[in-house]
Amino acid sequence: MLNRREAFALMAGVGASTVFRPPRADAAAPDDGAKPPAYRGNAEPKPLPFDPTTLRGLSEKLLRSHHEHDYASAVRRLNLIRQQIGQLPRDAAPFRMGALKREELVATNSIVLHQIYFESLGGDGKAGGGIVGLINARYGSLETWEHDFRRTGLSLAGGSGWVVLAFAPHEQAVHNHASWDHAHAVAWGTPLLVMDMHEHAYALDYGADAKGYIDAFFANIDWGQVNRRTDDVRSQLHPLTSVESHRASRT
Repeated sequence: MLNRREAFALMAGVGASTVFRPPRADAAAPDDGAKPPAYRGNAEPKPLPFDPTTLRGLSEKLLRSHHEHDYASAVRRLNLIRQQIGQLPRDAAPFRMGALKREELVATNSIVLHQIYFESLGGDGKAGGGIVGLINARYGSLETWEHDFRRTGLSLAGGSGWVVLAFAPHEQAVHNHASWDHAHAVAWGTPLLVMDMHEHAYALDYGADAKGYIDAFFANIDWGQVNRRTDDVRSQLHPLTSVESHRASRT
């Protein structure tokens, strides 16, 4: 079954022939193995990385619904989009590719952000490790950073969006960003901690009480995972990563 976004895409002005056109029931199954990986559309959703009955303030019903109807749906949607791109005639009008590429970006970012969101949960909410030093260096204190992160979340309440603590290699620093939909992200920034502020992330438990949801999110952050992501991204950096270092290397 298609979710609401998929249904909207089917009815969009570009037409059902452009985006998410399902194959005929009597059509022969495509040989996915013969397609390049970019067009196979065979991604699988990851399971929840924690026991959804154990989180404080976030119900099992909410977490399972969020995982299945939003995250897993984005995986299915991306598979359809990539298959559609692979089926486009070589002489297809450019707007057809443009429509699909826009949807591909939205679905891809939705998957990535949802995966990091779920991986960020399941802990005791107690911050520690190297990420605290990076936060302090940027914001002066953990308290100041948390206030900034929470207020950013509240600014998105009642609508949709993400709050992202990202590591920026060009600055060698972390920073909080607001992403108003899945297609907005800071260039060359790696998400370390993600909070979903779409209503589907909290309405089943909290209705319109976004603040109560944010409190529950902070109580369940797995800072160990945040530190592992931080260590991974920093270990992959070239010693001359910052803009200033690159300029110095050319003089």
